[in-house]
Amino acid sequence: MRLRLYGRAYCHLCEEMAGALERLREELRFSVEVFDVDEDRELESRFGERVPVLTDDTGAEICHYHLDETRLRSVLVDARGERGAMR
Repeated sequence: MRLRLYGRAYCHLCEEMAGALERLREELRFSVEVFDVDEDRELESRFGERVPVLTDDTGAEICHYHLDETRLRSVLVDARGERGAMR
């Protein structure tokens, strides 16, 4: 699954979430696409100061400000279950 992390270059919470995701990436088998909200007016308007925000590949929010590892694991398990059922 591909996750999306919306944040800012100068944001310590964004750096912390990115680091936590990197530590889990191989174990949980996901990739992360990072977006700097300051580089896109629409994203800056959408998120404002509410970063970091982690979403799944459908755009549904998983968590914000701090990584919710329990929620992330649940989302990944659910996504794999749905994909497995479709096969």
